Amino acid sequence: MSTVSEHALLTMNFQAMQSAYRRDPAPDYAQRVAVLKKLKQALITHEQQIYQALSIDYGYRSEFDTFFADIMPTIAAIKYAIKHLKRWMRPSKRHAGLMLAPSTVTVHYQPLGVVGVVTPWNFPFYLALGPTVQALAAGNRVMIKMSEFTPNANQILRTILDDISDHVHLVEGDAETGAAFTALPFDHLIFTGSTAVGKLVAKAAADNLTPVTLELGGKSPTIIDAHIDMKIAVDAVIMGKSINSGQICVAPDYVFVPTTRLDAFIETFIARYSEYHLKSANRNQQSHIISQRQHTRLVQLLEDAKAKGAKIHAVKAMGPDDNKCVYPHLLTNLTDDMAVLKEEIFGSLLPVMTYETLDDVVTYITDRPRPLALYIMSNNPTLIERLITHTHSGGIGINDTAMHVVADDAPFGGIGHSGMGHYHGYEGFLTFSKAKTVLYSSSWLPKNRFLLKHRDWALKVLRKWLLR
Repeated sequence: MSTVSEHALLTMNFQAMQSAYRRDPAPDYAQRVAVLKKLKQALITHEQQIYQALSIDYGYRSEFDTFFADIMPTIAAIKYAIKHLKRWMRPSKRHAGLMLAPSTVTVHYQPLGVVGVVTPWNFPFYLALGPTVQALAAGNRVMIKMSEFTPNANQILRTILDDISDHVHLVEGDAETGAAFTALPFDHLIFTGSTAVGKLVAKAAADNLTPVTLELGGKSPTIIDAHIDMKIAVDAVIMGKSINSGQICVAPDYVFVPTTRLDAFIETFIARYSEYHLKSANRNQQSHIISQRQHTRLVQLLEDAKAKGAKIHAVKAMGPDDNKCVYPHLLTNLTDDMAVLKEEIFGSLLPVMTYETLDDVVTYITDRPRPLALYIMSNNPTLIERLITHTHSGGIGINDTAMHVVADDAPFGGIGHSGMGHYHGYEGFLTFSKAKTVLYSSSWLPKNRFLLKHRDWALKVLRKWLLR
């Protein structure tokens, strides 16, 4: 995006969405549901095109991954919003208290206006439409900035949005377009991506005092205890690490296992991953790495670790022709100076560390930036409670990984370096609404006249009541 006219076009599109909102700033329940139903039907109609587009963008992307992580959660979010929207929209009654009696207090949920959504390449449909669904349910208009790395998916999404283009506008372009997009004076801006870019987005939004929701990433740990069935634990880790080849912000980034169980974990992981992905007769195989650039980055992380003494345990070693497919490589004998322990991996490498006591694990995690997710493989309630209460993370999965993201009736969001704010479900509706307090006093009440006329007496009584 290098010319003034392109910047001007982006601004014009934003102003058009503002005008559309101002023409109808309070869409009712029926209007909102109608938009959501059109979006759901368009997704269903274009299901096969979605599979094809993402597979072209990736070189190969499993239909299972696309359905499980893009299509299914998006449609589920739409159905959940439609089911509960009437209740969400209803003003909530609040307690006025003695000081305001007999007035009433209610909270009304008003659309914010125009919401900006910045979408990454790893789940372009869900991460574009997930927040869009909640923003539309809250009565807003939406502009979506798509990643330049998923051009085919972007075109299908543009077609899907054709019938609701008055409500949702799609923007494509490179990083410069993204910078211009985040500089627009949105009424709310949600960004999903890296922590480094998230900081730039927050700075751009601050110039307009635009509230932001940042869904970032980080290094999400998995803790395996001394007694959990290793096959159960490994299957959970594989599920989170194999979806989209680990190119997911809540993928297990590294694993802690008891020292005495290290060999069992490695052997079980390699055997079961091979069974599921190399020896399986399933047509759906492991998705590819999105680009040569991302593949090179993973290779560099692996080479850096090897050069510094790490041991590599590969499910399948990379060959000269494997320029897009990287099967998991477990790394042991790790040291803190290795890049693989500093950077979010976002791929199919998995550092494995050992521990003697749970205190060692808690100290390691709390000494580092707070992750987006934390996973516990255990049936020990004391250990589970200790990790829940003594560590910070955006969310927690127990004997499961990544699945908490698609819980319709629970908020999703990071903390610290892994993000701020949250959305999904009712919390998403609240994020994209202005909770407006309305105090109603009947016109016949002489309250103000009484307080003005009897200030000394009112002060004495109220102090006695409040300060007792």
